[in-house]
Amino acid sequence: MEKMKMKAALFDLDGVVFNTEPQYTVFWGEQCREFHPEHPGLEHEIKGQTLVQIYDAWFAGPLADKQELITERLNEFEQQMDYVYIAGTQDFINGLRKKGIKTAVVTSSNQIKMEAVYQHHPEFKDLFDAILTSEDFERSKPDPDCYLKAAERFGVNPEDCVVFEDSFNGLKSGRAAGMRVVGLATTNPAERIRPLCDEVINDYINLIG
Repeated sequence: MEKMKMKAALFDLDGVVFNTEPQYTVFWGEQCREFHPEHPGLEHEIKGQTLVQIYDAWFAGPLADKQELITERLNEFEQQMDYVYIAGTQDFINGLRKKGIKTAVVTSSNQIKMEAVYQHHPEFKDLFDAILTSEDFERSKPDPDCYLKAAERFGVNPEDCVVFEDSFNGLKSGRAAGMRVVGLATTNPAERIRPLCDEVINDYINLIG
């Protein structure tokens, strides 16, 4: 990681900055057991998918009228979540910034969710030079739109950016953007995400001295 040349480091949020994925598994497990009892374990299949993707695949047609209810439940759930940093996150990001590397969060989360993050972590905004949310993108991951917009925000070329991701859609998005991709084995096993990554890490401990 020390030898990696980059001008911008672009981080997904859940499973990359915060260890929130286990909590989302609990939430979606409850919803899936209620609305899809015929499909045990569905919450594990939809990991890393955006809300739109989940709704389109599993809550369309006869269940379309449940989307509003689930969204309300999700917003309430996210207000109460524990936002615990992945080990070494803050030191790593501060180390990047000291080296003059721009940092950004690039997340499919919306502003409502981010307000909950800011309440839990008032220091969060100061960690990053930019925070891009779902409201900033026209197309969701795995489309590269979000990461290309982040590079444009900083005025850097895609090949000078490094993406930190945990989900399959996110990893594909970073790769499609033509960026170096570092996968975090926080949500999916390392062996499953490795084909989509240039490097796999478990956390940020000792990545920059």
